[in-house]
Amino acid sequence: MLISFGLPVAGAWARPETLAGVARQAEEYGYHGLWAFQRLLAGRDQDLAPVYRSVLDPIVALTWAAAGTSRIRLGVSVINLPYVSPAYLAKQASTLDLLSGGRFDLGLGTGWSEPEFLATGSDPNPRGPRTEEYLAVLRALFSDAEAEFEGRFYRVPPSRMAPVRPGGPPVLLGGLADPALRRAGRLAAGWVTSSRTSLPEIERGARIVRAAAEAAGRDPAAVRIVVRGVVRPGRRDEALPLSGDWDQIRSGAERYAEAGATELFYEPNFDPRIGGPDADPETAVALGTEVLARLAPVPPPGG
Repeated sequence: MLISFGLPVAGAWARPETLAGVARQAEEYGYHGLWAFQRLLAGRDQDLAPVYRSVLDPIVALTWAAAGTSRIRLGVSVINLPYVSPAYLAKQASTLDLLSGGRFDLGLGTGWSEPEFLATGSDPNPRGPRTEEYLAVLRALFSDAEAEFEGRFYRVPPSRMAPVRPGGPPVLLGGLADPALRRAGRLAAGWVTSSRTSLPEIERGARIVRAAAEAAGRDPAAVRIVVRGVVRPGRRDEALPLSGDWDQIRSGAERYAEAGATELFYEPNFDPRIGGPDADPETAVALGTEVLARLAPVPPPGG
């Protein structure tokens, strides 16, 4: 199982110097990738976790990280596809993919925040057909040939998007419902989980995704299962596999591998001491960078 890390994009530690520093250190420490997530805004009356109340744009944040690194992969988990046209996202994603030397992974979901649907004038429904059309448009635009698409939700006149790396970035899909899991196996590079996905749900989801890939004539072993693992160092919470002392957190990571994950990214942003908007900035940076060093695949000198 590959080990990656959550980029500082939320709350008190989401500073430009911290983001750049964590990206460089993560590459030095041997992490496979860096992951960001999307949250456009927080509605006044929404009951949201602290992590969702102050979040950097993921594409911009990952571009900032790409500029200071050369090897580590860069992923977003996830962009909510109803919020933006596939042509616009294809341009952003292909640009980041090109500038980073092909290091970008594009995770897509359909969203859940009603204020964000209203603010973007979007509608996620019907989720399945909309997602499949969106993927078809991306595939067309990520080629270096002329693209044309006429669908129920999206249209692209005969045109060419350049420059692109032929094929574009790998696309992963989120979602926990059975149709979404089967769609990830049939059509995408893999499945990316949310912060709330339990170990039993990951194990079950991985089986469904791989079975769908095999039924579609794809190699199930090549399908990626990317897991966001919320890290909470300190007091052990049996509901959080990645909580407790550092040895307990590493043991928890092994449980994700046993559940079928091909990649786990340690996610410190969801710890309110780090990703909360009202956390002390110095404490947030100190704890977040300690997580980065303590759980590094390649321990830093003196670590």
